[in-house]
Parts: sequence; C-alpha cells; structure tokens
Amino acid sequence: MTRLKIHHRTRYDYSGRVTLSYNEARMSPLTDAQQVVLESSVAVSPSAAVATTYRDYWGTKVTAFDLTAPHEFLQVDAESTVEVHRAERPSTADALAGWNTLRDSAVADEFADWLPQSRLSEPGREVREAVDPFGALPTPHEAAHAVLGWIRDHMEYVPGVTGVHFRAEDAWRERRGVCQDLAHLGLGALRSLGIPARYVSGYIHPRPDAPVGETVAGQSHAWIEWWDGEWRSWDPTNHKAAGDLHVSVARGRDYRDVSPLKGIQSGGREASLSVEVLVTRVA
Repeated sequence: MTRLKIHHRTRYDYSGRVTLSYNEARMSPLTDAQQVVLESSVAVSPSAAVATTYRDYWGTKVTAFDLTAPHEFLQVDAESTVEVHRAERPSTADALAGWNTLRDSAVADEFADWLPQSRLSEPGREVREAVDPFGALPTPHEAAHAVLGWIRDHMEYVPGVTGVHFRAEDAWRERRGVCQDLAHLGLGALRSLGIPARYVSGYIHPRPDAPVGETVAGQSHAWIEWWDGEWRSWDPTNHKAAGDLHVSVARGRDYRDVSPLKGIQSGGREASLSVEVLVTRVA
C-alpha cells in the first residue's frame, strides 16, 4: 500500500482578454478496487460563476465550470490524497478467457465500448499485419503480452516529437512517442486482435526510492488495461503492470475521452500553457 498526495496545476495565460469560457476538468482520481481517494478538491481561478460535479459516461468525476467575467488567465489546481493498493492477480488457467469466449456475442456486447478502433487508436495496416500472428497463440492473455513485448522492442519513448492528438498510426510511423502514443498503439494492436482494451489516464510517482515526505516533480501519465477474463493493466512506457505508484484518474476509449482540461471560449487569441504535477509519498 502507498499513500500519495498529488497537486496538479494547469494554467493558461492568454494574449488577449477572454470574455467567457465553459470548461470541464477531469483531474480528480477514481475510487475503485485498487485505490481509495481520501480527499480531493478542485480550485479554479478566477472564481467560477457556475461550478458543478458529475460522473460522465465512463465513470470519471468531472468538475464543470463557467467563467462569465472577462479574464486574462485560467488556473486550475487539483489536490488529492490517494491510497493505492494494486495487486495483479495471478494468471491461473481458470481465470483466463479463451478466444471463443471473446468471440461470444454476449461478451462482445458487454465490451462493445472497448473493441472498436477510435480515431486515435487505429494502428494502420502495417501494425495490424505485424501483430496478426499473435492471434494464433493459445490464449488472448498470451497474445496481449506478445503485443506489448513487440511494442517494447519496436517503439522508443521520446518526448516532444508528438502531440496529445497524434494517432497510433502516426506514432508507429515515427517509431517513437510519449506515453499517450504508446498507449494508443497498444490499444489499437490489442483491439485489432479482438481483445477489449481501454485507455487509462492518471499520475505516476517517478521515483520509487524517494523517502516518505519528499515532494518530487511527478507526471501526468497514460497506460492501458485489457480484458482476458478479467481486467489487467500495463504501462507501455515503463514495460510493466501499473503498480502502487500509479494513480488512476479516468478511463476511456482514447485520450479524447479523458483529457484533463478542455473547454470552449470567446476571445483570448493565443494562449500559453504551463502544467505542474507535484507528488508526495505520505505513507
């Protein structure tokens, strides 16, 4: 078990005055079987005229807020304390679904959100052909690990060469990208084999050796989960299952379902963005 305190600050400074804006923040971690949110808050500056919270279709906690007075910047501070206790269950033969199970119409209906390709996960013909032989492995579990090993061998983590709306096919063409790109490529490859897969956004504490109480520069992060009888996680950037230093915030089909802050505005012209994530291990 690990207890983490997270401070995520996002700030936009505009070159002109914004007269009004409507925004959604997805920056509050989830409480689920693997983590418990002990406290969580979202603060907006300038103060929002209207602010509400709700759960979206995917179960993510959304803070929606409107700014109706003219403003020249927008800052959102999300703070949370989360207790994480991830434990990957052993892959026993009884727990693993076979290919016939995944092709059953009832299972296909149950996971209908996680099987079709999205605009960002479509991997393209070259990737589909490369991973297609893994569909001949005895179980979807073995196929999933083969896919993820293939990505490890052929993709390189390199910041700054792609953007958050880069497609999996584009990342593959570059043979490099950041966590979002590796996650999108993993989703596309798994879905192409008929394995349900979903995108996970959240945070990661980057220094397992940091002492309790030390605040470090953390990261917004992305990884994936796939279903082969039960949901399993994998962090393609770090080549391992998500652990007690991963904190989940949102799940969706791809990045577009989980982006931390999005909205529409009137005015403002150009905007400069700054993001800071601070993580403290408190237990």
